Order: sequence, then structure tokens, then C-alpha cells
Amino acid sequence: MLTLGLSAFYHDSAAALLDDGVLVAAAQQERFSRKKHDAGFPIDAVAYCLAEVGARPDDLDFVAFYDKPVRKFQRLLATHLATAPGGFETFRRAMPVWIGGKLFQRQLIDGALRDVGATRRLGKRLLFAEHHESHAASAFYPSPFEEAAILTIDGVGEWATTSLGFGSGSTVEIQREMKFPHSLGLLYAAFTAHLGFKVNSGEYKVMGLAPYGEPRYFNQIMDEVVDYRSDGSFRLDMSFFDFLVGSSMTSDRFAMSFGPARHPDDELMQNHLDLAASVQLVTEELVLRIVREAHASVGVPDLCMAGGVALNCVANGRVLREGPFDRIWIQPAAGDAGGAIGAAYLAHHCFARRPRPTPMVPDAMSGSLLGPGFGDDEVERVLTAAGAVFERLDDVELRDRAVDALESGLAVGWFQGRMEFGPRALGARSILADPRSAEMQRSLNLRVKFRESFRPFAPSVLHEEVASWFDLDDDSPYMLLVADVAERRLLGMSAEDMQRTGLDQIYATRSVIPAVTHVDGSARVQIVDRATNPRYHALLEAWHERTGCAVLVNTSFNVCGEPIVATPQDALDCFLGTDIDMLVIENCLLDKTAQTMAPRPDHRHSFDLD
Repeated sequence: MLTLGLSAFYHDSAAALLDDGVLVAAAQQERFSRKKHDAGFPIDAVAYCLAEVGARPDDLDFVAFYDKPVRKFQRLLATHLATAPGGFETFRRAMPVWIGGKLFQRQLIDGALRDVGATRRLGKRLLFAEHHESHAASAFYPSPFEEAAILTIDGVGEWATTSLGFGSGSTVEIQREMKFPHSLGLLYAAFTAHLGFKVNSGEYKVMGLAPYGEPRYFNQIMDEVVDYRSDGSFRLDMSFFDFLVGSSMTSDRFAMSFGPARHPDDELMQNHLDLAASVQLVTEELVLRIVREAHASVGVPDLCMAGGVALNCVANGRVLREGPFDRIWIQPAAGDAGGAIGAAYLAHHCFARRPRPTPMVPDAMSGSLLGPGFGDDEVERVLTAAGAVFERLDDVELRDRAVDALESGLAVGWFQGRMEFGPRALGARSILADPRSAEMQRSLNLRVKFRESFRPFAPSVLHEEVASWFDLDDDSPYMLLVADVAERRLLGMSAEDMQRTGLDQIYATRSVIPAVTHVDGSARVQIVDRATNPRYHALLEAWHERTGCAVLVNTSFNVCGEPIVATPQDALDCFLGTDIDMLVIENCLLDKTAQTMAPRPDHRHSFDLD
């Protein structure tokens, strides 16, 4: 039985395909369109998923969409009626979008599938799931647990903003919900916008900025903005926000309490750092309270998480260390893209009533390596047609040359196997570097990624060596947990470094792997296992044997504002338009100094800043 899951029309559109209940393919539309967070129908992602199994649209037994547009429209109407006449302008702008298409998604989906070869309408084969049900299903069904509590937290679905559920066998049940407008995701988004970053894109910048500041607004937010209840729920004082009636996230009262909004081009001041630290701590504390309520309510030892807030890896790390659950598993595509996976699973298990097989260990996500891959012959054709100078090497020589480059302080583009699904590069579409260099973080941010210098980089570490480098007892294959760098790897800071404040703290060297050690001594860890990603694991092994260091800098293969590269041509363009020094695509190796093509324009100008 073939089941296609879809998410679309808000942000991070995606498609996912189950073949007899096995997740065989998943991809985001942005990787094909080259438009970050693309919200359009994921036509290219659908075409890829079908091609992966040699199927046509007419072969699909079910197509499942990740939310219910009519219920979302009802929320929009109810909100504008409740706030009238204040929200009329927002209502006037929204109506043409809904009446012009969003309300008629059966027709939209049927029409889109005709573009990839469908000859008949879907009819009863097209199903619609609740938004938070899709998140919950994406968290539970691929997890390694027979039964688990399920927590989903995001901005808003139809009405729900947070849901608590229970998964057992083939069933997923939502037991309690918090409803719009009281939303932890929207609270974090409001501070994201106030700090001059894009909503649904820049929240990770706020998380990265937080350790530079002091949470001096924490009590004020908890006392004035958030009304916390003993059952784990909370309400927001909506006088601080404008998103119910206006086109901005925050109100005049918000600015009076927390200072004027920052323009994206303004310098980051201490007040901005403190606001980031404060909303981050508020988020962590609220998530922990919700998690404790989930444990008390459901009464099982394991927890699954999804929804956009589940991408807050600092909060996740605290849930693992301080929460009451024995084990947690987080959907690697926790945001809306992952809803496509959940919708497909709901159709397979809940609608078609197919049994869930014994849960897989470590999980059923195949390391999230679910996107398209390319063979060496195809790579060679692309490189030859472009006039690139390259060598095709065997595995051992390829590894040795890459390690040589890394040891020399060079940045290496690493393009191997199937593309990752979700927001993290996991060693398939990555830029790699030496974490021992004190200059590497600033160098990669400014000359390769073209982004703010404060942004931290994540470490990849060998599974066999993780305890030697990080204070982390659980597995973390998807870069979704923050842990402290192991004490034995920390360095005593100089008197000068101890005096640094604000963003100047980035210049302090705190550990023997400073390029991946954040200013609070933590790191967002990816543990690399031989079975899941053997070629990346082999590179880390060779690096470890050469240097004694089991860690590499791993950042996504793209520039600021660009989706992660999907094809060899994407990788070549990024390589030629940045200061990446070496490119490894499958068994083909390109040295920047050997290229004879005309210089490419600065790659950062090809994409809007995120």
C-alpha cells in the first residue's frame, strides 16, 4: 500500500511516502525550488517521492494532508469576528488568499497531481488530518517506543497550540489541548520579530543569541505576560501582542515594557541579548512544566515530541536532564515539514487500520536520510558539463585527502548519499571543518556562510567517543539536544577572557574544540553511528586516528538565506561562489585552487537573507 503525506500552504511544504507502512522517501519543496521555507504545493517533492519507488500518482492508495483547512478558516473567521472592527485590514488581505484557493484544497491537490501524471481524481483516497494529530503521529510512529506520551508544541494548527497525547501500538490519541491564541510558539515568535529576525525562520538565531545575555526580563515575562496554571497550561496577556488584529506580532505595550523593536540592520545591543536570554529561559521553564504534567497525566516512562518548539534543542537538553521521563525521542523534522510524515502514518494506521510493526531501533527514520541521492557517473556528467576540474578517487584516498584538507584548516563541502529530511545537515549535505581552531567559528560564519558571527556551529562526534567529549548519556543522531562539553575538554580562561561581555564573549577560548563550544560551554551535538551513515562515520574515524579528535564542525551546506543544497549542481554553485576550499561529491573531489572556470559572483547575492 502506497500512502503519500503532504504539508503545504503555510511554510516548509513537504512530501513523504510510505510503502506498506515503511517510510521510504521524504523531502521539502524548498530543496528543489531553491526558495527557503517554500510554502507552495510540494510538486517537486511529490515527483521525487514517487520516482524513488517507481510509482505514478494513480498508484497511490491514499494521499493525506497534514491539517484541516476548513477548521483553520473557521479559526480565522472567529478571531476576526471576536476582535472586529480592529482586525478588518488583516481580514481583508487574508480573504482573497483563502477564497482564491486555500479553502478548495481538494481541487488544488487533484490539479497538482495531474501535473505529475495523474489521470483520475483522488476522491475518497484524499484524507485530511488535524494539524497536531499529524505532529503527534510523526513523533510516535517512527519512534522506538511501543507506547509513549506525546507532546506537540508549535505556533498554532487549526486551533491547538499545544497538545498532550498517548501513543500505543497503532493508535495515537490526543487527550488535552491548549488553544489559540495562547501559544508558546507565538510567544517565542513575538520576541523573534521584536529582535529584528524573521518569524518562522529566525527563531534559532534567538536561541543562539541567548547565552550572550542575562535573563533579566524573565520574572517580568512570567509575572506580566504569562499566566501559568497548575495543570501545565498557561494564558498570554494579549495586550502585549498585535497578531490577533494587526499585521505585526507585538503591541505598543510590548515596546513600552521591553524597549523599541530592533530593525534587522541595527547593531545587537546588550538589551537585545538579555531579551533573547529571557524568552529562551521562559520557554525552557514552560516546556519543563508541560513535560512534568504530561508525565503525571499519562504515566509512562517514554516521551515523543514534535512541533516547531521541539526544534529548540536547548529546551530539549533540559527535558532530557531534568525531566521525569526515562527516554525522549524527537521527530528530526519537528516543524511543519514533518507533518507530511505524520499525515501519511495516520492514513496508514488509523484510517486503513494497518498494524504497526515492532518499533525499530534506533527508529524508523533511516537517519533522516530520505531525500534524493546521486551516483558517481551522474556527478561526473554535471561536473564535466560545468567545466569543473575534479578527480575521481577510491574511498580510502578520498577520505585521506579530505582529512588532509581539514587538518590544514580548510573548509570542506561534503555531499554524500541521500539528502537529509528536516532542517539539520547530518553529514550528507554538510560543510565540515576543524573544531580545534579558535578562529574557525568566525571564519566560517563570515567567509563561507555569510551570516552573523555570533551563530554557533554544531559538532559531529563518533558514537564510540561521545562520552569522552560531551556530557550526554542519550543518543542524539539528529542534532536536537544541547549538552555541555565534557569537563576534561574545558580550558581555564584567561583574565582577559573572563572580563568579556556581550557578543565580545565569542573571542574567548573555552575548550579544546572552541569552534563548536558555545559561550555557555555547551554544544548542539550530533552523534554519528556507523550503521546509519557509514561513509561519514568512516571520515570521522580517519580524522580521529589522524588527530586524536573525534569531533568535526558540521554546518549545513548552504549560505545564509539559501536552502541546503540538493543536487551536485547546487553544491558546485555554492562551492564556486563562497570560500569553501574543497568539495567532495560522492567519489569526486574538487580543489578550489585547481579550478580554471571564470570566478562566480558572490553566492550570498543569489538568496534573500533569512
